[in-house]
Amino acid sequence: MNVRLLHPSIQSDVHKSDSDNIGGILVCKCSDKPVKVKVSGGIAHNHACGCTKCWKPAGATFSVVAVAPTENVSVIESGDKLAVVDETALIQRYACKACGTHMHGPVEREHAFQGLSFIHPELFERDSWPQPTFAAFVSSVIEGGVDPSEMDGIRIEFKNLGLEPYDCLSPGLMDYVATWTAKKNGTLGQ
Repeated sequence: MNVRLLHPSIQSDVHKSDSDNIGGILVCKCSDKPVKVKVSGGIAHNHACGCTKCWKPAGATFSVVAVAPTENVSVIESGDKLAVVDETALIQRYACKACGTHMHGPVEREHAFQGLSFIHPELFERDSWPQPTFAAFVSSVIEGGVDPSEMDGIRIEFKNLGLEPYDCLSPGLMDYVATWTAKKNGTLGQ
């Protein structure tokens, strides 16, 4: 069976894990005056994402996305080229107006992920970031145009690559969101 390109850093074995990730500089795809975003400190929850909102490199069906504390994320060059893609979205994805690359996406509204910024680790100048550990929102690629008949093959490919495919976030992250919600609603003690 011929499987579509999930993401180049996942299938090409280009990326090797760095469990001691200390952050770095994210760079957009512009050759002239690229946007640069500094991530001070490590990233967490790196995963493949099938949602239709995340930026994906050309030809990829999934994005690769992780989070960092928003206080550790700062634009250091060409910030005037950034604009929010969808101001109504939970994740305020700042993209380069010239090349379209999403550079960082803080969660500013009240939410379990408030205080985190979503980033695309493949944009780091150095190839030293933790490998993805799961695939999220896998079935959402259908909304992006993938034929439903391909889904079994996509899930098998993820499993073959060591990434458990989920149609939401990983169980640990879903438990975190549900716990935050239960505490906020008073159904679970603080």
